[in-house]
Amino acid sequence: MERKVFQLGDIVQMKKNHPCGSNEMEVIRMGMDIRIKCVGCQHSVLIPRAKFEKNMKKVLRSKEAEGEVEEM
Repeated sequence: MERKVFQLGDIVQMKKNHPCGSNEMEVIRMGMDIRIKCVGCQHSVLIPRAKFEKNMKKVLRSKEAEGEVEEM
């Protein structure tokens, strides 16, 4: 299975919604565990990397792509 590619600062879509109703999360810490912050209510959660990769659908907005647009 192909590893999912994500970076610090990316906005990702999760399979399940957060209790506030949003399914968009921002990656704010990476390591063996991933800390994500809900875009809707700003609540942060620390979860193991394997569980995060399993529950992540896709990267909605990449921090790298946004940085390239701002530099132009």
